[in-house]
Amino acid sequence: MTDVAEPQHPCPIPVAELIDLERHPVDRPDSPLYAALVAETRAKLDDDGCAVISQFLHDEALPVMSAEIRGIRPFLHESTIHINPYFSEGDPLLPKDHAINTFAERSGGFIPRDAFAATSAIDAVYQWPPLLAFIADCLDLPEIHCYADPLAGLTINALDPGQQFAWHYDTNDYAVTILVDEASEGGLFQYSPNIRTAGDENFDCVRSCQGEDLTTVRTLQLRSGDLQIFRGRFSLHRVTKVATDSPARHTAVFAYTEKPDVIGRLERTRQLFGRALPAHEAAERSRSRSDELKD
Repeated sequence: MTDVAEPQHPCPIPVAELIDLERHPVDRPDSPLYAALVAETRAKLDDDGCAVISQFLHDEALPVMSAEIRGIRPFLHESTIHINPYFSEGDPLLPKDHAINTFAERSGGFIPRDAFAATSAIDAVYQWPPLLAFIADCLDLPEIHCYADPLAGLTINALDPGQQFAWHYDTNDYAVTILVDEASEGGLFQYSPNIRTAGDENFDCVRSCQGEDLTTVRTLQLRSGDLQIFRGRFSLHRVTKVATDSPARHTAVFAYTEKPDVIGRLERTRQLFGRALPAHEAAERSRSRSDELKD
């Protein structure tokens, strides 16, 4: 039987020139360094649902990816809305100061999947099979797949000066991101680990975070080139306001799923991108929920 080679990504830059594989040998699953990196990442995820692999990208890759983002910025869907952590409407039957009825500004925007060129260096990293296998190992999953969503599979979250992403939960069990352009001030990632469970929304503690009681909150100063794996389904999190004299903060969001052919939720898609496609409408008609959480 003849082995079939993996299809080559059309990006002209080899992935080995984008990811620092000497420091982080994600392409060598049989090596002791790979095993140590997976073990360290799993330990961090087990501790509080968050793992950061510092300097994942080569320094030389950052200006390439930053220039790529600037080139597709015209496709950015930018908005300023007020959200609660559940991306839902308020509930008039609940007290006015309830977590569900407490809204904060979510500004900034997302560049959608269909804005990326076929030769994108960011996309080459996102789709690289050894990276998918490594992330699956870190999450102790048999395999993961690139999100099939035509808008949300690979995105750029952009926060310009004065913008922020308010407290929220993710719809996916985990998120994978790489910070490309960091803010000079502000733009901090904050999270309250496992603040809720599948059976308990823990609204009182959520409301405390909304009121700036950060007792349960951890703060990260991510740096350009850092890769983050984060379990955001149960951990409330936000990105603080980027300073008014800071450069824009750009984060590449790598969406993966345990099952193939997954499409995002219709309403969340419209909130993030200002539009939805027939694929989202079709998926919504056939969707069934896996839990009873508010979002």
